[in-house]
Amino acid sequence: MSTGKNPLAKAEAADKKRKIAIQVGVTAVLVALVAAIGIGIAMNRSSEPEVSAEITPPVETQLSPVGGAVTETGTVRVGNPDAPVRVRVVADMQCPACQQFETANGAALAEATANGTAVVEYQVISFLDRASTNQYSSRAANASFCVAQSGTDNYQDWLQSMFERQSGEGGAGLSNEELVQIANDAGYTDPAVTTCIVDRPYHDYVMGVTQETMAGGVESTPSVFVNGELNQTDALFTPNGLASVIADAAK
Repeated sequence: MSTGKNPLAKAEAADKKRKIAIQVGVTAVLVALVAAIGIGIAMNRSSEPEVSAEITPPVETQLSPVGGAVTETGTVRVGNPDAPVRVRVVADMQCPACQQFETANGAALAEATANGTAVVEYQVISFLDRASTNQYSSRAANASFCVAQSGTDNYQDWLQSMFERQSGEGGAGLSNEELVQIANDAGYTDPAVTTCIVDRPYHDYVMGVTQETMAGGVESTPSVFVNGELNQTDALFTPNGLASVIADAAK
């Protein structure tokens, strides 16, 4: 069975290949098992985790988060828009490789935005809802817009905590209550953020931005662009690896 030209299917397949590639320390037998599970999820819908009945659907009145820190292309902008370096990070909150990228380079990106070297645009998309039993990917993407609408001073701290708490694929992702708690702990205590996380008013927008992003050529997550150029070097998964990349781009 082929994924054809469906950009979401291509992205999911690429994401699974990347996960396998970066698991260097895992035994060959385990890698083969993970690959088999990944193929089974992508190729056979009957084997997907059953969606929990506890997850309520998004509210009927859907909104666009564009404005303030959210750009017209659906990215959350952190830092000075006039910084010499522009970094765009495309990620799915359910993606294990994205978690590894954040662990390696989250601090480097935070430092670059703090010192004015770079502006970082986080494009949080959702194509891995099928990898959890409670639509975690799209709920987390909606939460990204919820907190961003309240301000971006704490956004990178929130993002770090989200990836630190990421659940493994195949089971339940974080609950709405846990998403609210993470937001509160990061400084997003406005009751409107809680309502937004629970109601999911940006669900449809998330799906639309995801389709547009994939149609625009993004095939896997994380995809990291520095001044418009896709970076596929080892720096993505090397501790503080992007620091030197950003420094070179600023020259």
